[in-house]
Amino acid sequence: MEYRKTSPSHRGFPPLKRTLQVGKLVAAVAVLLVLGALTLLAGAAAYFQLERSLPSMQSLRDYRPSIVSTMYAADGTVIGELAAERRYVRPLEEFPRHVILAFLAAEDANFYEHKGLDFGSIVRAMIKNIEAGGIVQGGSTITQQVVKTLLLSPERTWVRKLKEAILAYRIDRSMTKEEILYLYLNQIYLGAGAYGVEAAARTYFGVGAHDLSLAQAALLAGLPKAPSRYSPFHNMEKALERQHYVLDRMVEVGFLSQEEALRARQEPLHLLESLEGTTYPLNSFTEEVRRLMEQKYGARMLYREGLSIHTTLDVHAQHLAERAVLEGLRELDKRHGYRGPHGHVEDSQTADFSQALAKKYASPNPGDVVEAVVISCEAQERRCRVDLGAKRTAVLNLKTAPWAAGYFASRRHLFSKGDLVWVRVEAQGSDTTPWVVSLEQEPQAEGALLAINPQTGRVLCMVGGKDFSKSQFNRATQAYRQPGSAFKPIIYATALEKGYTEASVLVDSPIVKEDPSLVGSWKPANYDNAFWGPITLRDALIHSRNVVAIKLLESVGIQEVHEMARRLGIRSPLTPTLSLALGASGVSLWELVSAYSAFAAQGLRVEPYMVEAVYDRNGRLLEKHQVRQERALSPQTAYILTDILQGVIREGTGRSVRSINRPASGKTGTTNELKDAWFVGYTPDLLTGVWVGHDDHRLSLGPKETGGKAAAPIWLSFMREYLRESPVENFPVPENIVFAKIPKKSVESPAEGGRETFAAFVEGTQPKGPQDTTTLTGSSTESAAETTSGSFFKSDLFWGND
Repeated sequence: MEYRKTSPSHRGFPPLKRTLQVGKLVAAVAVLLVLGALTLLAGAAAYFQLERSLPSMQSLRDYRPSIVSTMYAADGTVIGELAAERRYVRPLEEFPRHVILAFLAAEDANFYEHKGLDFGSIVRAMIKNIEAGGIVQGGSTITQQVVKTLLLSPERTWVRKLKEAILAYRIDRSMTKEEILYLYLNQIYLGAGAYGVEAAARTYFGVGAHDLSLAQAALLAGLPKAPSRYSPFHNMEKALERQHYVLDRMVEVGFLSQEEALRARQEPLHLLESLEGTTYPLNSFTEEVRRLMEQKYGARMLYREGLSIHTTLDVHAQHLAERAVLEGLRELDKRHGYRGPHGHVEDSQTADFSQALAKKYASPNPGDVVEAVVISCEAQERRCRVDLGAKRTAVLNLKTAPWAAGYFASRRHLFSKGDLVWVRVEAQGSDTTPWVVSLEQEPQAEGALLAINPQTGRVLCMVGGKDFSKSQFNRATQAYRQPGSAFKPIIYATALEKGYTEASVLVDSPIVKEDPSLVGSWKPANYDNAFWGPITLRDALIHSRNVVAIKLLESVGIQEVHEMARRLGIRSPLTPTLSLALGASGVSLWELVSAYSAFAAQGLRVEPYMVEAVYDRNGRLLEKHQVRQERALSPQTAYILTDILQGVIREGTGRSVRSINRPASGKTGTTNELKDAWFVGYTPDLLTGVWVGHDDHRLSLGPKETGGKAAAPIWLSFMREYLRESPVENFPVPENIVFAKIPKKSVESPAEGGRETFAAFVEGTQPKGPQDTTTLTGSSTESAAETTSGSFFKSDLFWGND
């Protein structure tokens, strides 16, 4: 056998190749192991980072959602709701079984079987969505939805979904199914500002969750997927489509029989017409309470912590007051004629505008004032046809509007087609007969009314303007206007406290005062530009004699009147001049009513208040009002002033309200150039103040629009209606009051003598002769010629006209 020597270059090659292959394999394995380890480390790090970023579940155990704060009237009627989220939390047992089943069928039929995540539902939802070519079904469980709404942000990222899954699993292990369902039914958003099933039931159907029918429950259960898209207010067709899906699901999962589902489809929903049916109309009273509560407790507590606010409001009184103010302003406006149409629509816009009217005035009742579009007019018959919307045609007979005759006197055409007018519904029509309306117009002036119980200060009602929806400025609390002669009782109260009596004789004669704030001398005058000569204090106030009030102020002292005003609750700055006698310093209606409370309550003044009590969400009392009376006048002074102010209504500047036909006291007030008109009056248990004027201080109410003519009728309308069923009561007479006859003057014949009236006196101060010995003629700054009874000066500047 031949031996062949192997070349060194080839020796061991095959073993080397194998070695290299094994090395590569080992290296690859090592790399994989390292990568795996790094991945595990990275995953662990990511998990721990995710773990640290997960929110605490403690907030679920301490569930304290934002809920509605509710405002109640004195009789318990709900008058307002304040909330960032409209929600009413209810225990699970208050939700009917069919309501719970409807939501389970729509959102999570396997809720009681899974552990927070339902992988079968996720797969089924994917298949359904693929078949439908869009998203028609979701895979999230109710537990996941609770996590999403209470613990996480709504962003759509894989990190949030991972957090959601982890938390859902943990929640399912740490909470019972009932606890999770309780959170879900109270937290879920169901559209139209409603959070939770209870709020949604009230919003869409005007009932509580416990009264929901199966059909209603199925409709609500279809909303969580897309509340806006399936809203029955906006798209009833889509809402019903979703309702049917929920009912079908209830049948599919065994919650309902097919017959029950079919019956539910036929059930009427009794849907509210709009969101307006679920809200409470705000007014000056509720807005003032809201402002006070926010100032006291803060916005977060008011809008999120479910306060129960019990107010003093008398709902009936508020309704009467709003009507009295608006109707009084309308009558004032009509006295100055018709201003014509307030707008016009072209033919091309008439149809759209008619539809808008139909929506705005869905069902006008007799007495309602609505907007209308003129269709045609017959000038000779002084009659027009107008469109009220919703195919309602009305006949407008202008012969029934004599107050507008001046406007139409020189017009060839009454109105043009398309003119917009305000009308009052007199009679509703039918398919065969037209509606009947009368002409109206929106008043230009504004008004305010405040009524309180003078013994306690409880505010029964408040009107801050003619239309709260157009102006939220509260003229009862925020407007500071000159009160005119309505301020005079404060001066007379000071005089009575200083020893004057009803029989004290004053002299109504011209005066001239030097006032550095004016160019030239100040020559105040009375409203009638006449001077009555000697006059008792009683008659001077009853007939609101301006010059006498100035003399009286000068006699008792401006500082003393300031102090009296402060004791009576006037907090506004008061001018330290004699023009104070004529109400030249601005005050609010709230302040003036507060001041008069002392006259009505035997000298004890109370601060008006609007909130009786406030409770937190758990029923714990936060505050309760305690009536605090302050002695401002002696009982005798208060009664004597009340006696004089009764004369104002019986025979003085307030004669226009005599038809109240019960003991009542009051005072008119009118300012320079008839810019402000006031009437503040009271019975033993009810005190009401009224102001009328323009927001623009430069505008006059019009000729002869005094407090007795512009404001007093509003007072009378409210008081007469509100007190209609109340017994007639006399003012209580305090101790040491006696009555005696004194002379009186008549506004019709000021110089007439021999007439007498009974007046009230503190015992021992009554006159022993025809008149009291106290006589006030005027100050030393008067000239002799100006004090003669036969002369007078026409005022260059005067306040407090009546």
